[in-house]
Amino acid sequence: MLPGEPVVLHEKLHTTFSGVVHPISTQEATVHQYLGIKYASVPARFRQSKLHTVYPPVTDATRYGPVCPQHNVKGYEEELFGLPEDVIPQQTLNQNEFECLNLNITCPANALPGSRLPVMFYIHGGGNRGSGSSWLYDGGALVQRSMMVGKPIILVTFNYRLGLFGFAASSALREDNHAAGEEGVGNYGLRDQRKALEWVYSFISGFGGDPTNITLFGSASGASDILCHMHSTANETRPLFQRAIVQSAVLDIDIPHVAGAAWEFSKLVSAIRAHTVEDLRAVCPRVLASVVPVFRAVDDGVFFAPGWKEAIYPDNDNELACHEQVPEIQILSHRMKTPHGRLRSTSRPPRSKSRSRSRARHGPIINHYHHPPHLQPLMIGDCAGESLLWSLPASLWTAPGIVRRVRAICQSLPKASALLRAYDISSHTPLDELPDHIMDLINDARFAWPTDCIASNAKRARGGHNVWRYVFDQESPSRGLPHHAVDLLYLFDNVPLTVPPAFTPPDVYSPELTPEGSPLLTRPDTPDMYYGSDTDSDGVDFGFGFNNPEDDDAWAVPVVDEWTYARVRDAVQGRWFAFAYGEAPWHEDKVYVFGPEGEAGERSMSIFPGRRRVDLWKDALEPLGMHLAQKVGIELSNGPPAL
Repeated sequence: MLPGEPVVLHEKLHTTFSGVVHPISTQEATVHQYLGIKYASVPARFRQSKLHTVYPPVTDATRYGPVCPQHNVKGYEEELFGLPEDVIPQQTLNQNEFECLNLNITCPANALPGSRLPVMFYIHGGGNRGSGSSWLYDGGALVQRSMMVGKPIILVTFNYRLGLFGFAASSALREDNHAAGEEGVGNYGLRDQRKALEWVYSFISGFGGDPTNITLFGSASGASDILCHMHSTANETRPLFQRAIVQSAVLDIDIPHVAGAAWEFSKLVSAIRAHTVEDLRAVCPRVLASVVPVFRAVDDGVFFAPGWKEAIYPDNDNELACHEQVPEIQILSHRMKTPHGRLRSTSRPPRSKSRSRSRARHGPIINHYHHPPHLQPLMIGDCAGESLLWSLPASLWTAPGIVRRVRAICQSLPKASALLRAYDISSHTPLDELPDHIMDLINDARFAWPTDCIASNAKRARGGHNVWRYVFDQESPSRGLPHHAVDLLYLFDNVPLTVPPAFTPPDVYSPELTPEGSPLLTRPDTPDMYYGSDTDSDGVDFGFGFNNPEDDDAWAVPVVDEWTYARVRDAVQGRWFAFAYGEAPWHEDKVYVFGPEGEAGERSMSIFPGRRRVDLWKDALEPLGMHLAQKVGIELSNGPPAL
């Protein structure tokens, strides 16, 4: 018999939150949820949000709150995962721009105010649509899994303002905000995220969370938002999180100043015939939601710390050589060895014995080397097929058209020629081969190379430590490719699966277990690699590519079965939990691989060129520089201009 209605008597907020028992709960692992908790209020459209701290004696937290108004919210899951509509859970979320700042807390049922569990704070992506209340990011399965592996966490998802509601910026709006006593302009969605983080930092202890142990994680635009927070003024002056996980960041290096954003903003709203700020505030939310801004963030001179852009991408072209060994820099400071073997600055008082014992149970602390608090430890990676998201517009290019466009963007015939030659694109590239080459170029210019540059520069800034690199090459069960955001499928474990039964025969399992507790499947010739199976127990070939490569029918069977799915899911969740607990998720000088075909584990960095097109980055992208490379990737992913 599961417990009844969960409640949290929150002493600091002087209210009782009434929540729900998650349907996934069992007697051994009961999960509670507190939904739709208001964390901030919006005083007016295009104004900065204010922290919300006043609640009635009893606060109903049994249902999701409203989300930000947005255009075409349906179909997002189908685009990401290729799911048929009949397998997608039905979910209706109200839209309200003034009540959309709410959060959801998923926690173990036995979490108490003194439990001090690690907090994982998820920033959803989707650009100008999406929601932290989506069934995709429901925390039930993730939290329950954390309990089952002995590393219980508390998960927080939340909503913030999107589109023009969250990222409009102009000189008129700056003057309006200044008149209201607010510094800066735009970045309302980013500031909402910071407000949610402030709320969690201040009040999560009432739900059993540890405010001094918060891990940010997010994908796509949510991941790029995390990078913005890591290089913000607020993070330098008052860091509120301890580490971050950046998954497939969609980062536009050309974050504009207010003048540039204002020019784009005026173009967008001209069709609405709104000429003043007050006119814009009177526009119907549905109309404003249909206007999609080009920019997400703005450099208003307030939000970002000085030198933030160079901190993400170095200015010097010679420093853009990514994926290189960063020399270990020993930073001299007053440190001493603790009883557990880690380094601790003597300027800090030692932790209490109870805290030390708690940490010892869960593994070593990440911070082996002294670094400024705002240079938080970082996990970062990308998926092998990120560009699949733009396959339709990219397929509309003709070979001569793309050659002309690349030359126009590069403004240098030698650089453009080197780029086109590296990706085997010419005016005579066969039409049936062209899309694959374009997708490779988009993938490298927008994701793979920038991700590696961010990782290398972050490692350099941290003295060669506290950055962990991964690659996610595991196929999607529905599409058979490691496309954009497929890692979220395995991490949250909420997408309905249509996978065949496990093909892996029991007699090829090793008695050894992987670090995640899964059976280790090996082959005699490569004992350190994990594979899916190529035959069933009767010796029937299932075409995973190991038996007869000339058998065309063999490749028709999906490489994701129940075993490979579970293996990668457990590996992803296990590494994310370890990181949230302050443990090194794997050796810093290794790269962790997820997939293909169920492979999971840390590997030598020497395998990296076999996983990503590193040589092409050096030959074709580095000479362009990050600015031009990303411009090429963005314009090609938008497809040819309409006639």
